[in-house]
Amino acid sequence: MRITYIGGPTALIEIGPWRLLTDPTFDPPGKRYFFGWGTASKKLQGPAVAFDDLGRIDAVLISHDHHGDNLDPTGRELLPRMGQIVTTEPGARRLGGGAVGLAPWATTTLEAEGRPRIEITATPCRHGPPGSKPIVGDVVGFALKWDGQQHGVLWISGDTVLYDGVREVAQRLNVGTAVVHLGGVTFPWLSGPLRYTMNAQEAAELCGLVDPHTIIPIHYEGWKHFRQGRGPAEQVLAASPLAPRVRWLAAGTPTELDV
Repeated sequence: MRITYIGGPTALIEIGPWRLLTDPTFDPPGKRYFFGWGTASKKLQGPAVAFDDLGRIDAVLISHDHHGDNLDPTGRELLPRMGQIVTTEPGARRLGGGAVGLAPWATTTLEAEGRPRIEITATPCRHGPPGSKPIVGDVVGFALKWDGQQHGVLWISGDTVLYDGVREVAQRLNVGTAVVHLGGVTFPWLSGPLRYTMNAQEAAELCGLVDPHTIIPIHYEGWKHFRQGRGPAEQVLAASPLAPRVRWLAAGTPTELDV
């Protein structure tokens, strides 16, 4: 497998001849986003790779479609060029165009002649404090399984906090590579430890349960509402027992992984 980190939640994942994109965010820096309920943010940096330089995209995995930091206006305009869309059930209804919507633990497959079959399973997410789902809506992560994996499935956490639903991944999946969304997202009016995504401390706790062979942090910089950038997150993970498993990706540089 090869992965290219593009920025924020966006990465290009190449599995044999398959080319998959996660959460397309291709707006330039300076754009402002309004998420509702008094929450807003500003994009601080653009993508490390322009969409036109990525080449063919066979499928796109969208953890949720209704926040501009996971599917921004440019990414939305480009969706017709990205092949099969896989997202949440409400997101599929909103996006249309043959999008596949998955509830947590539901499964779909990518199949094409001459290519390995990829099984995609949606995993639970809660994108905010307890009781926030009516405000933030449905979000999922994705577990990808194909023949030949030596260490376990590729799991993309999606935007989530640490809670019982995401802990269930450790009980139900054998994870080889974990692509974990960090950032410790919060807003000025939200006090105390309440967040919309995990920080590195929580990610370390979760990965201690999931026990992946490789941990790839993403979603830690590029927007104003990300509160824990790479520097502090790297310090936390470097001090954890999981440190030898963590791979920080250089944005824009394809990285080969043993899966």
